[in-house]
Amino acid sequence: MREIVLDTETTGFEPSEGHRIVEIGAVELLNHMPTGRVYHQYINPERAMPAEAFAVHGLGDDFLRDKPRFAEIGAAFWDFIGMDAKLVIHNASFDMKFLNAELSWAKLPLIAADRALDTLLIARRKFPGSPASLDALCRRFGVDNTSREKHGALLDSEILAEVYLELLGGRQPDLVLSSAPTPKAGAQPVEAWRPRTRPEPLPPRLTEAEAEAHAAFVAGLGDAAIWRRFA
Repeated sequence: MREIVLDTETTGFEPSEGHRIVEIGAVELLNHMPTGRVYHQYINPERAMPAEAFAVHGLGDDFLRDKPRFAEIGAAFWDFIGMDAKLVIHNASFDMKFLNAELSWAKLPLIAADRALDTLLIARRKFPGSPASLDALCRRFGVDNTSREKHGALLDSEILAEVYLELLGGRQPDLVLSSAPTPKAGAQPVEAWRPRTRPEPLPPRLTEAEAEAHAAFVAGLGDAAIWRRFA
């Protein structure tokens, strides 16, 4: 099962008032596991950025001026989300009205409403009366969002993907301890799914001070220390 965890940043609250999308971020899940495939695009909104929106996401006129317009990237966006993957979105009605407004202006097919899976509604049903913002859910599930100083579509999608899996009951909700089914006679073998490698390696989290302390520790173990094999 393929799902796309998605988020947008905009110039305001209502496309009917002339507001536009300025950023789209999306993360692909397959059988509830991240594949490493992402979609990320900044977009020229063809209008000035209101100060209130700039305070939320920090995307200003100078930065967005040379970015492509939605009409130029709409087809590539459709290629990424495909025709049938569920779209996992926090407060889905907001993002969906903007996406379909932009698609209609670009004369591209609209996204069916039933494709959207709203994690805000899931959280409110699961924890009635409790805060259900993305930050509140990160605190509830222990999801690290310390890098979220401002809203960013790709970062928020990556964080939401973790929150979504926790809302489903854990990091691997579909894990079953059973052997694979025996294929029928004459059926083509199905290749087991493997997660794709990340497009870019994760940055190291080891500080220079920690690396120096480890090197000094290994140096004191002598020439036969096993750690020297990995130097």
